[in-house]
Amino acid sequence: MKTPSVWQVGSILIIGVLAIAMTAIFIRLATDTARIKGVGFSLFLAASRLIIAAVILLPTWKSLKQQKVPRNAYYYSIAAGFTLALHFATWITSLSYTSIAASTVLVTTNPIWISILSWIGFKETITKTTIFGILIAFLGGVLVAFGDNAASSNYSNPLLGNFLALIGAMIVSFYFLLGREAQRKGLSTKHYITVAYSAAAIVLFPLPFLFGTRYTGYPNEVYLYVFLMAIFSQLIGHTSFNWAIRWISPILVSLAILFEPIGASFFGYLIFGEIPSNIVLLGGFILLFGVAIAVIGTRNPIASEPDKI
Repeated sequence: MKTPSVWQVGSILIIGVLAIAMTAIFIRLATDTARIKGVGFSLFLAASRLIIAAVILLPTWKSLKQQKVPRNAYYYSIAAGFTLALHFATWITSLSYTSIAASTVLVTTNPIWISILSWIGFKETITKTTIFGILIAFLGGVLVAFGDNAASSNYSNPLLGNFLALIGAMIVSFYFLLGREAQRKGLSTKHYITVAYSAAAIVLFPLPFLFGTRYTGYPNEVYLYVFLMAIFSQLIGHTSFNWAIRWISPILVSLAILFEPIGASFFGYLIFGEIPSNIVLLGGFILLFGVAIAVIGTRNPIASEPDKI
């Protein structure tokens, strides 16, 4: 497959952002329908979406045997799946304690962590303009988080929820970097996600039982929201990012994901009546402005290595 154009990569990222922006909505709908909040039910949601995604990808295992790639490509994929499981365990749980806007903003601070990890672990450099854009975007995210105090005061433990969302952001940074390395070693995107999503599902499957949570007995609507998460949030949203990360810097992919809190907050207003304050709106504008600066400042955003599909 030849190198995609900037517009092709951008279009895939837009689709991914729109799909993933609904994740927090599906989670909140599921928890409200089941009338259950907390770690156990959050782990059930995280595990279930990945189990469904892994089952849908089962036919891909047949062609996986034909992939002639180094063994460490699979190690990277399995490690990525492990970090994905931890990311979902922390972030989904955060939505039981804080607002949609605060949680999604904090979980999308991963450009900061990816920049640090890329610099430390992969000796990658970024331009001063990109760093400046990241800082502006982060400032916008902070404004959104603080501007959401009125909404978060309605939740049981917003401090804990915000902390879990921030931990989720740090962990997902490892997920993006490990996924990029797995694909650089020769795995195609579809084979990489097959291994990573399956590994994450295996890690998460037993965890709800540790908190006394079952997989059965919930209203049918809960399973519908879980299925929608598996299709839109996981197979469309996350896979779009995993494909894009092969062609462009993980920092740019994570910056694109910064659009998620804007979309999630908008959907939250439509469905739950969570009205963003003026500070939230200002923070959203600053955030998008920072994203634009960072993208402009990135050197050679499109890679030259062809994908293997």
